[in-house]
Amino acid sequence: MPLPIAAVGASLVPASIPSPPQSVWHLGPIPIRAYAICILAGVALAVWWTDRRYRARGGRADLALDTAMLTVPIGIVCARLYHVVTSPDAYFGPDGDLTRVWRIWEGGIGIWGGVAGGLISGALFLRYRGVRLAPFADAVAPALLAAQAIGRFGNWFNQELFGGPTTLPWGLEIDRAHLPAGYPTGTLFHPTFLYEALWSALGVCALLWLERRLRGAGACGGRLLWAYLMVYTAGRAWVEHLRIDDAQRVLGLRLNEWTSLVVFVIGLIGFVVVTRRGPGDAITADGDEAGGAEGGETAEGSDAQTP
Repeated sequence: MPLPIAAVGASLVPASIPSPPQSVWHLGPIPIRAYAICILAGVALAVWWTDRRYRARGGRADLALDTAMLTVPIGIVCARLYHVVTSPDAYFGPDGDLTRVWRIWEGGIGIWGGVAGGLISGALFLRYRGVRLAPFADAVAPALLAAQAIGRFGNWFNQELFGGPTTLPWGLEIDRAHLPAGYPTGTLFHPTFLYEALWSALGVCALLWLERRLRGAGACGGRLLWAYLMVYTAGRAWVEHLRIDDAQRVLGLRLNEWTSLVVFVIGLIGFVVVTRRGPGDAITADGDEAGGAEGGETAEGSDAQTP
């Protein structure tokens, strides 16, 4: 006898999201960590896509790779420092372990430290190379958000940074080894890694839509990066509010919530200032939009249609 349609539908709806059974694999003595794979996959996508987008604007070939060689290591170090400073109890508290400061593979990368370190070092490097910041910033903005979406899945493998208990059908399963104290086995939690990943993916679409509107009206002029700050922080604020991991609090809010609010305002101010100043998309200060001596492809090259 066939099952009623309602019963069939109910059987297809997942009751929860399982966590991966392991986050580390070994090739002989070499550990392969899912957390690192997710981060590196995001970085690889960001560099590849930024390169295509920047060359489509007439930028120099391989400038994105050259920039990443400097900014990625600096960004990772700054991201780790931000996490350690803003969540010090695990390292310097009464039950803390100072050696965990260096065990980055266990998780714990503060995106704000990474973004700040990467943007500042990248800006200095681009100034040194003699190119304008705005076109490169526009090229990197959606790619950076896409990288963050991929990187968040590292938290899923590590079973960390999830939200409070929930009875929703997409609640996240957490095994005993990672279950917070005070919660019974079988408790489901908000999958904040998934919320942020989906928000970032939608943010990429929003930035690409905005880019079409801005370029259709004249120029982006770096405004995509300011918009990126607003888009990401708008989602990060409410996702952060759901999380239950230990964090420093100021006036009842987690420190990262305050950081999101401050960065959102910075993004808004930057967007308005650039708009009023009259943005331009010239690659170099003298208006030369060709690929330059490094052999970059012009906007009429094979990547001219890349969004």
